[in-house]
Amino acid sequence: MEVLRRSSVFAAEVMEVFDRSPTDKELVSQAKALCRDYINSRLIRAGVSWSKPEYNAPVPGGKLAEVSAILLRLGDELEYIRPNVYRNIARQLNISLHSETVVTDAFLAVAAQIFTAGITWGKVVSLYAVAAGLAVDCVRHAQPAMVHTIVDCLGEFVRKTLVTWLKRRGGWADITKCVVNTDPSLRSHWLVAAICSFGHFLKAIFFVLLPER
Repeated sequence: MEVLRRSSVFAAEVMEVFDRSPTDKELVSQAKALCRDYINSRLIRAGVSWSKPEYNAPVPGGKLAEVSAILLRLGDELEYIRPNVYRNIARQLNISLHSETVVTDAFLAVAAQIFTAGITWGKVVSLYAVAAGLAVDCVRHAQPAMVHTIVDCLGEFVRKTLVTWLKRRGGWADITKCVVNTDPSLRSHWLVAAICSFGHFLKAIFFVLLPER
């Protein structure tokens, strides 16, 4: 089975671009690396075995590790508030996990609806939580190769929709500002934005169910 985890060489390259202004391509590569980490974390938490442990490279150090840790931390909070939204994604969308086209179309429909009213870090975290929830469903239903499709799909969505927004904020490291300040009013800002995305997520579920399959 092809391994999801990136090589140490690739990880070093991804970390290095955090020290300068990243290009579009680099932002997408970072997005996919973060997605792999997020998915791997959720697979472990769900107790799902899908690859040999010895092939799993450790999470890289530096700023990439910090960004990944914060993304997971915010994801934990988001999933704690609305756990049912990010579980059994395939069942909520009523889709088959055997078709790459169906999985891709469903994920992109949800992603588009999440960001209908604009982009916030809360919504970005929500996007990753949806991707991970869908990935867990795929592995549980004996479709582990589909995880790669989800990662690539998220990367493509970032390229088309989020890259400009990310560049204005200096890249992925900007997410660290979500937890630097302990002021409750500031901390709640991203949560409120994410909670608002729940409505868009549910609208997306309805949207995906509309087309005849």
